[in-house]
Amino acid sequence: MDSFKITIQETNNPKILKFEANQFLVQVDSYEYSNIDDAKAAPLAQQLFHLPFVKKVYISGNFVAIERYDIIEWEDVKNEVASQIENYLNKGGAIISSFDEKKEAITIYAESTPNPSVLKFVSNKILVTTSFEFNSIEEAKLSPFATALFQFPFVKSIFLDKNYVSITKFDIVEWEGITLELRTFIKNFIEQKKEIVSSNAVEVLEKTTNQLDKAYEKLDDTSKEIINIIEQYIQPAVASDGGNILFESYSDDDKIVKVILQGACSGCPSSTFTLKNGIENMLKEMMGSKIKSVEAVNG
Repeated sequence: MDSFKITIQETNNPKILKFEANQFLVQVDSYEYSNIDDAKAAPLAQQLFHLPFVKKVYISGNFVAIERYDIIEWEDVKNEVASQIENYLNKGGAIISSFDEKKEAITIYAESTPNPSVLKFVSNKILVTTSFEFNSIEEAKLSPFATALFQFPFVKSIFLDKNYVSITKFDIVEWEGITLELRTFIKNFIEQKKEIVSSNAVEVLEKTTNQLDKAYEKLDDTSKEIINIIEQYIQPAVASDGGNILFESYSDDDKIVKVILQGACSGCPSSTFTLKNGIENMLKEMMGSKIKSVEAVNG
């Protein structure tokens, strides 16, 4: 095997530096460690935590990334760190000693939404296969994750979809004071591989493909057409803002479509604009005289 050579690569974050090897260090998996105890299955990471300025260590593919504390600047120590890693590897030092205790690298970042009361927390890991909304701890019985989030007194409602959770807060606090706390809690919950929703939640809440198909087939043709337009053109757009819009009903008598607003869409100051100038105009343009107006049952 060729000897290891380490090159230093800067990142977009001035506190994080990548030490890139000319060979793969680990295959497939990525690892993130926050302290020396956390890194008990990663001898290389443990070695690096003996350096007083090391805050976090990431190991992935052919590189080690290190996040530093503010007590030093990388310019003063980066060459010594690169040499230490290179020497360790060339002496046959272990990188990951126990694959049974490997730690999956989870990242969580917060995104603002058009609704000032809602923040969207996005994960690099899929959380659920379908969307769920919980407006109280009683509704959240089928979700250990949502139940845990409701323990925070400022959490008003929770919307889960794919790889993110949108959290609606009460007005008693500002996001600046709770965002980091929530982000850390969500990250730890996922890292510990705790259950997001119960295994029977999809069936109990009638969200299985079979259940949804049966409900769809019972609808009239106009309602089916409305659902298809919402799913194809509207839901992807509002999902990017941490929300969702569901078809509730259509009345052939008065030509009124009723929808349910979820996540960031619920209670949003701009929801009326979205309904009238977005959904309503689109449905009128695509379906003509079949549509008179669109109303939110919870708007």
